[in-house]
Amino acid sequence: MKNRLYYGDNLEILRNREYFPDACVDLIYLDPPFNSNRNYNVLFKSESGADSEAQITAFEDTWHWGETAEATYDDLVVNAPHKVATAIEALMNLIERNQMMAYLVMMTARLVELHRVLKPTGSLYLHCDPTASHYLKIVLDAIFGVESFRSEIVWKRINSKGNTFINLANNHDIILRYTKSTNSTWNPQFTPHDPEYVEKFYKYIEEETCRRYRHADLTNPNKNRPNLTYEFLGVTRVWRWTKARMQKAYEDGIVIQTKPGNVPVLKRYLDEQEGNPLGDVWTDINPLTGSAKEKLGFQTQKPEALLERIIRASSNEGDVVLDPFCGCGTAIAAAHKLGRKWIGIDITHLSIALQKYRLQDMFELVSGTDYEVIGEPATVDGARELARDSANEGRYQFEWWALSLVRAKPVGGSAGSRKGRKGADQGIDGMINFFDEDDKGKKKPQKVVVQVKSGKVGAGQIRDLKGTIEREGAAIGVFITLEKPTGAMIKEALAAGWYESPAWGKKYRRLQILTIGDLFEGAGVDMPPQHGTLQRASRWKRGDVSVDGESQRELI
Repeated sequence: MKNRLYYGDNLEILRNREYFPDACVDLIYLDPPFNSNRNYNVLFKSESGADSEAQITAFEDTWHWGETAEATYDDLVVNAPHKVATAIEALMNLIERNQMMAYLVMMTARLVELHRVLKPTGSLYLHCDPTASHYLKIVLDAIFGVESFRSEIVWKRINSKGNTFINLANNHDIILRYTKSTNSTWNPQFTPHDPEYVEKFYKYIEEETCRRYRHADLTNPNKNRPNLTYEFLGVTRVWRWTKARMQKAYEDGIVIQTKPGNVPVLKRYLDEQEGNPLGDVWTDINPLTGSAKEKLGFQTQKPEALLERIIRASSNEGDVVLDPFCGCGTAIAAAHKLGRKWIGIDITHLSIALQKYRLQDMFELVSGTDYEVIGEPATVDGARELARDSANEGRYQFEWWALSLVRAKPVGGSAGSRKGRKGADQGIDGMINFFDEDDKGKKKPQKVVVQVKSGKVGAGQIRDLKGTIEREGAAIGVFITLEKPTGAMIKEALAAGWYESPAWGKKYRRLQILTIGDLFEGAGVDMPPQHGTLQRASRWKRGDVSVDGESQRELI
């Protein structure tokens, strides 16, 4: 199987049997968007009318009850397995039609499909908020069966949220783990021993090797073992080992007698111990701060160490990891680092672009060669269809997709949203930053401003972009168009002149026009090569995987 990214609604994609036949995935991790950073009661306020339907966007960080949620609820009651239908009816009676119920209905439909595509040996990890985790547990019990519940993991985030004057601070997330069967893949995980424990119990240090060790008892708790009762180094006991094994261990230096007459003991080395078995309260993995090397500007981005722990525990090399809400692609990056195959789904082209950049920056993976992207336009007609898809915010999706072709940072959009900000771009849809030199040879930041148009174009827009270049003090302006430029547009672009790069000793057209057709044929922005876009992911080196249980100090 080739690694894949899908653009689109994950419910429609998961229901496509050509994409996802039964039992094809080994591990599923999902972190669906959920907005709990507001008044709890708002989630349970009744909603009605077209007003809320106009606000519904499948994976925005706010959920609303409307026609889509109502239709999904009806479908679950009529067509879902009996226990699922019963559970969703009961929740409706309890919660009624509101934002919380809209979230649960939409999640239930997707979790039914995720259960179908999971292998019998597979596990599902659902990352959620304590506000909704108890309801999701009921849904998962209905879908997977109560006997398939394995863990409720509490991940403690360092930063606390909430009004601590009237309530306890909210500083943890919940991760629910369910398995498809009792025969699930499980690789026990361990965390390092507490330093105080090490100092207290592993207090001896071997001079030759500097290895820490402790004295371990070699006597047998079962005193009725005649075959293991013998004298060793002048001491008679019922031993754990045979005399031959004791003698060999003594010769190897791992059985010692601290002084004549003392009971011989085993040297148990700290570095040979697995550590503490991992529990279900995780306090040793910190969230990403603004200065973290991993940080890509995605608000809900999770640390790679968190995903690496989950992937190590419930999959093996070569297994398939699926993230149906893949956002900026942390699960995908962690899976690739650990030698797993992966599939990601997201409903915004901005998120797909983030993942493509991350895979290229970290692993030098090339879209279309090293992995597939399904759902992106592959032809000019496909691009035109995307731009005209008003039901799915086609204008913004086309804009973000087009910007990704030249690796430009979107202006006026956020990674978790399907909508941009109208009127906020001031003639700029995207930006590319790079460094050049000033007239004294010192490093100087420069930028390329990018404008994207999917409709009719004319020379007036090129004149406007020229004005934007001057206003912003930009080095270069790029006009990306779905339609072919007119002769007057080309003439205006040529009249804009050149940008001369002191560092590279080269001239670049000040205003460049690129069609989508040009970009499909491999054209790009003609500019100095040292340029930046969205915050870059650090290049990954083989073996550069976080050790489970270590703090994230090295990531900051």
